[in-house]
Amino acid sequence: MNMDQLKRQAAARALEEVRDGMQLGLGSGSTAKHFVELLGERVAAGLKVIGVPTSEQTRADAERSGVPLTTLDEIDHLDITIDGADEIDPALNLIKGGGGALLREKIVAAASDRMIVIADDTKWVPALGKFPLPIEVIPFGLGATRRGIEKAFAECGVSGQMAVRNGKDGHVFVTDGGHWIVDAKLGRIEDPASLAEALSAIPGVVEHGLFIGLASSAVLAGGEGIRVIERRKPKGD
Repeated sequence: MNMDQLKRQAAARALEEVRDGMQLGLGSGSTAKHFVELLGERVAAGLKVIGVPTSEQTRADAERSGVPLTTLDEIDHLDITIDGADEIDPALNLIKGGGGALLREKIVAAASDRMIVIADDTKWVPALGKFPLPIEVIPFGLGATRRGIEKAFAECGVSGQMAVRNGKDGHVFVTDGGHWIVDAKLGRIEDPASLAEALSAIPGVVEHGLFIGLASSAVLAGGEGIRVIERRKPKGD
C-alpha cells in the first residue's frame, strides 16, 4: 500500500466521526484533501454538513467536491476540525505548516470542540523538531523579529538554522494572509509548550507551527492498519 492510500485510509476513518448537521473545520494539505473528497461523496449522498476551509486551496477543493462552506464570522463554533500534521508526538502536540496554512489552521482548530489529526504513521515521532518548524512572520522588521526568535530559541534550549521560505517559483513564499514564513531546523524540541509560549510573545511573529493541546485524537494509517490515539487529559480535568 502506497503513502497516498494510507492517507486516504486515515481520512476515511476520521469521516466516521462526522454526523448529520455538523459544522466542520476542513484542514489543508494532502491528507486533508482526501478527507474533503470523501466528505463530498457523503454530501452527494445526502449528508448535511457545512465546512470552514483553512486555506484557499482547501476552499477550491471543497467547492469542487460540493461541500457547502461558511466562515467563522457566520457561525460561532465548529464541532470537529479534521486536519493533517507534519509531526505528531505522544502527547498529541503537533508541528504543522509545511504547506504554509498554519495561521488559518490554528484559528479554525481553536474554534473547534474537537480536532482530529489524520496522517500516515511516518508522522508519529518520539519528539517534535526533526521537521523544520514554520514561523509565520510579518515582512516589516524581519531582522528584529529573527533576533527575537533566536533569543527565544536560546532561552528554550534549542538552536538551528533559520531561512525565509521560497516558493516553487524561487520568490519568497507568501501565505494566504500576506505574510512570510521562516523555517527553523531545530532537530529536537524538548519542551514544545515553553517554546510555543516564547515565540507567541515576539512582536512580528504572527503565528508558529507548534500546535499545543489542540488535537484531541490522531488517526494514523500504516502497514498494519489504523491506530487511533486519544489525548490523555491531565488529572483533575
